[in-house]
Amino acid sequence: MTSFSAEQRRSLDERLSQRFIALDPAGYFLIKLDRAAGELIAEHYGNGLDERGLATDPDTGEVISCRGAGPREPLKIYRGRSAKELGMALSEGEALPPISCLDHALYLGRELQKAELCLESGSDYIQD
Repeated sequence: MTSFSAEQRRSLDERLSQRFIALDPAGYFLIKLDRAAGELIAEHYGNGLDERGLATDPDTGEVISCRGAGPREPLKIYRGRSAKELGMALSEGEALPPISCLDHALYLGRELQKAELCLESGSDYIQD
């Protein structure tokens, strides 16, 4: 059995990040760090989906740009001291969780764990 090197693993992850993904109709999250409070933050934003599967502003119907779009207000802001605590708030904390797709939940778990490691190490967090 051949093992993957760290470089091969990063290359694989980069290729996988380029695949098409179906967006979660329940919305999307921007993950941030609050270093002063020692917390992870997940801002939940609502969206609609157009016939092409692109995220649209629920108020205007316009496609949401990844770059250069004006500020939007989150529907809710979640905070936690660890990836586990914040993940539980997202998946167990409400009668209707703000995540409706399994692949989105898995993605958020990976990103929250990565953000926690950045919070602990003092390195910059960049959401994938």
